[in-house]
Amino acid sequence: MKYRIENLIDKEAVEKRIKELAREIEKDYAGEEVYCVGLLKGSVIFLSDLVKEINIPVIIDFMSVSSYGSETVSSGDVKILKDTDLDLRGKHVLIVEDIIDTGLTLEYVIKYFKEGKGVKSLRTCTLLNKPERRKVDVKVDYIGFDVPDKFVIGYGLDYDQRYRNLPYIAVVIPE
Repeated sequence: MKYRIENLIDKEAVEKRIKELAREIEKDYAGEEVYCVGLLKGSVIFLSDLVKEINIPVIIDFMSVSSYGSETVSSGDVKILKDTDLDLRGKHVLIVEDIIDTGLTLEYVIKYFKEGKGVKSLRTCTLLNKPERRKVDVKVDYIGFDVPDKFVIGYGLDYDQRYRNLPYIAVVIPE
């Protein structure tokens, strides 16, 4: 497929919004220790930059789930590829996502944490949100940006494993 890339959210806007999200998280957790669980691979860059801005105790863990494969649209079939390494029982957990699309992945992860992990509290944070694509009603506590129903890349988000390293958010436009 031939395509071109158009800038959607510039680097400066992303950096500014991450700092704002960090202040919101600090306020809500009020000095408590928070376990930030990044959903691999897309959240890595966002999670890394976010935790650098949070001025409360933070512990990082990762989980890998998939509903995309090499497609540009979520399949809705959620699979856990890698579970968290740490024992999260009785902990304040913040799930960190790159993008919330249909909401099916996040709904699955929230249910998994609430039913199987015994966490003290559970909140969610995403860099990007596509409310137009939502298939299920999931609560997202912290949202960086709402984006249109287009395939977005950069800042951790990929197109067939490419473009994660872009320091901004862009749109893939088929030609």
